[in-house]
Amino acid sequence: MFWWVVKGILAPFLYLVWRPRNEGMENVPAEGPVILAGNHLSFADHFFGPLPLRRPIVFLGKREYFTGKGLKGLISKGFMRGVGVIPLDRTGGNASEEALATGLRVLREGKLLGIYPEGTRAPDNRLYKGKTGVARLVLESKVPVIPMAMVNTFELMPPGQIWPRVGVRPGVRFGKPMDFSSYYGKDEDREVLRAITDQIMHAIAELSGQEYVDKYAADAKAELAGQAPRPASDGDEGDGN
Repeated sequence: MFWWVVKGILAPFLYLVWRPRNEGMENVPAEGPVILAGNHLSFADHFFGPLPLRRPIVFLGKREYFTGKGLKGLISKGFMRGVGVIPLDRTGGNASEEALATGLRVLREGKLLGIYPEGTRAPDNRLYKGKTGVARLVLESKVPVIPMAMVNTFELMPPGQIWPRVGVRPGVRFGKPMDFSSYYGKDEDREVLRAITDQIMHAIAELSGQEYVDKYAADAKAELAGQAPRPASDGDEGDGN
């Protein structure tokens, strides 16, 4: 109910101010479980990705969205819960298993599951290597994947920007469903998991027009900060910074 209220209030405002360009909505089925795998450029993705669809997207999001203090934390927690973001703890050894189990539950309920295979927001306007958690979800759930490309949201609201810029036209493009049934039964084959993930990432790149970087976004962020890349599970999914 809250999702529809937020959409009803925000959608006219977003369309009026930013006039988003949206394509390929007909590729998203009106019902049934589907994985929407997208690039992640900005906090604004949460608004402009689901905007043109007639059904909610359930996203897996970082737990920090739900643990903030004060009024800002309360607003963030209320909004994220209201629009269907599910909090995940990505720091422990069980993080990827928690994400997988949660994602499978969402799909069993017949919902749209939105995930960002990069595992975190990109540090720049390029597309980074995907983590194989998305492939594990594909093989265990046996549902199609629709690549989802956010466009111009980095320019609209780059990291550190509190309010979105006016004068930038964001949008989203939904690609054709991808069928990986030929790989079913190969859940433990790491080469298969990597092949599926890479196919999804390249489909996103074709839609978005981004340069692809064969490096994890989290490692790129660590390098920019002058830190050593942190160890991470290749299957860890979620939203990120």
